[in-house]
Amino acid sequence: MFQVFVDSGANLPSCEVEKYGIRVISFVNYVNGEKLVCYTPGLTLEEERAKGKEYYNAIRDGAEVKTSLINSSEFALRFKEVLDKGEDVMYLSISGGISGTYNSARIAAEDLLEDMPERKIVLIDTMNASLATGILAIYAVQMRDKGMELKEVEKIIREAVPHMNGTFTVDNLKYLARTGRIKHSVAAIGNILSIKPVLRGNAEGFIVQFEKCRGRKRVLDELVDLVCDNIAEPQKQIIGIAHADCYGDSRYVIDKITHRVKVADVINTTYDFCTGSHVGPDTVALFFLGYDRELGGKTASYKRPQIFDHI
Repeated sequence: MFQVFVDSGANLPSCEVEKYGIRVISFVNYVNGEKLVCYTPGLTLEEERAKGKEYYNAIRDGAEVKTSLINSSEFALRFKEVLDKGEDVMYLSISGGISGTYNSARIAAEDLLEDMPERKIVLIDTMNASLATGILAIYAVQMRDKGMELKEVEKIIREAVPHMNGTFTVDNLKYLARTGRIKHSVAAIGNILSIKPVLRGNAEGFIVQFEKCRGRKRVLDELVDLVCDNIAEPQKQIIGIAHADCYGDSRYVIDKITHRVKVADVINTTYDFCTGSHVGPDTVALFFLGYDRELGGKTASYKRPQIFDHI
């Protein structure tokens, strides 16, 4: 038996965490110097949206937001609780290209296994963020609950990582400029011209620009097209959408997608606060298993991942 862990960057709403018994280790932010634990268990979707509105309104109003890593001692404490019960651990991490959190977990795992060599800790860098990580964690639980062993689930999830897409748009380019992803001058001109970028996670786990659109509605429609043109076996999938306090836009996008393709389920939630502080309010992000991460449609080189046989 093994337990599935994520950090709060996996962006799973409380209802999904409770449904699947996933263990969440939360990031902590500081908003104008006040501590904010990013994940709060037990919230309804409406309560989570209200908490998100307060957070993203603070950012709109110019609040100073600082993020921090989850340290190795926190990972060690939470992992040990499971190991002491004779169970093993699988942790699905936010991309190491975005955060140093995976490395904190690695240090904790190495220290624990020195004292408990009979146990196993599997760490998987999902090379992505938000629900791209969270949905893979759900699939890991589903496979475990069907009786699959840790080693087999690990193999299938690792094979699926290059197929898990995250694509998103931001409403104000200044937040990307603050993190150094674009120049401040480019952000200023882009905002004046209402340029809206489409970004994606690449194969190395970094965020890159895919294309640009003029206007909010056009970029939302482009996200719809990208999902519908690149999703593989949608009827078997959970697709995810995370919004930074723009629930209406998230509903618009999901309604258009589900009108065109049939999916197994949809998770719609407020964007994780830690990574959300870097992309800013009114961000919309979509997550799904596709042919690859290039968003170029199905190609002759596509090799169907085994995960579709188990979800």
